[in-house]
Amino acid sequence: MARIILGITGSIVAYKGAELARALVKRDHQVRALLTAGGQKFITPLTLQALTGHPVPVDQWQGNEPDGLDHIHLARWADLLVVAPATADYLAKAAHGIADDMLTTVALVFDGPVFIAPAMNTRMLEHAATRSNLAVLKERGVHILEAEEGELVCGEHGSGRMVEIDYIADTLCTFLADRLDYSGVSALVTAGPTVEPLDPVRIFTNRSSGRMGFAVARALSERGAMVKLISGPTTLNPPEHLAEVVFVDTTAEMAAAVNQRFDDADLLIMAAAVADWRPAEPDREKGPRAQETRQLRLEPTEDILEALSPKKGKRVIVGFALETDDQIARGRAKLKREGLDVIAVNDPTEPGAGPMEETNRLTLIHSDGRVVELPMQSKEQIAHRLLDAVHVYTLNSRSE
Repeated sequence: MARIILGITGSIVAYKGAELARALVKRDHQVRALLTAGGQKFITPLTLQALTGHPVPVDQWQGNEPDGLDHIHLARWADLLVVAPATADYLAKAAHGIADDMLTTVALVFDGPVFIAPAMNTRMLEHAATRSNLAVLKERGVHILEAEEGELVCGEHGSGRMVEIDYIADTLCTFLADRLDYSGVSALVTAGPTVEPLDPVRIFTNRSSGRMGFAVARALSERGAMVKLISGPTTLNPPEHLAEVVFVDTTAEMAAAVNQRFDDADLLIMAAAVADWRPAEPDREKGPRAQETRQLRLEPTEDILEALSPKKGKRVIVGFALETDDQIARGRAKLKREGLDVIAVNDPTEPGAGPMEETNRLTLIHSDGRVVELPMQSKEQIAHRLLDAVHVYTLNSRSE
């Protein structure tokens, strides 16, 4: 069962949007409908509320959420967005990032798969502006359910007729079935930094925002996995719909949390930036600042992955490595030392790929020797590309 946002715009065939809502609910999906002002001229919010079991917000300025950010919460809730029917007006707004109502605002926040089913007069569809807008949307990865040729409501015969409801519903369900390729997988993900106390105030740590690990956890959840997330300190809000979220501080606490849950996991993705050393003798009190040089004795922290290697079994384990020099060789060494299936290596000094950035570039080194370069993308996009690469390992582990 997936969570679907259904947008309905001001087309004469808006009533078919209601039929689509009913068809998707019958296929056991959760549907939240959004109506544009034009759509409300043809169909009422109450009708869609009755069909979906959810209220239909019609005013983006009258929020129901305590923080007033309804568009953010709704976009985070959904696995897929479909707009059917989609008018020429909506295509223009979507192509150019205009957000002037609840549907267009949610669509601009939503970063998952989008399907659009155009419906309009032939001349409107074939106009250069509309064709250009469709091309822009396709280039961004939007799935266009091309309008059919046939008898139009205006009495003319030509292209512009929205595809049949059963075709749309079947297409979405097939896509979602393929998208939920991690269904049945119990996944454990680590994220963020760990911090080691020098005294009650000062700490040793690694630079990490937690964004990459959180993106991986969210992507796994979107694709059907049961996800447990273990994170060091971060300012991020955890992804929704996870089985468990655990926050820790030190490497020892993260190691304990991972070990406690490892036996029940099919997949471990270790995206945390674990501190490599800790003060051997942390001070019990915060000492005053001193001008003289101070010497510290450091000791290595726990190597979480290396400790888990002997009891790996059929589990799939993916590691991360931030390397500023000789990335491939160091990645291969860590892959072998820790018995990993895949290691994702990146250079934190590369512009756009740092731990505090919203984008990343990864090099995937596989246990069979393959090296695959993933281009610079948002961390949400690259999380899905990582899961695409790892999926074959999860299939093999479950078939053994």
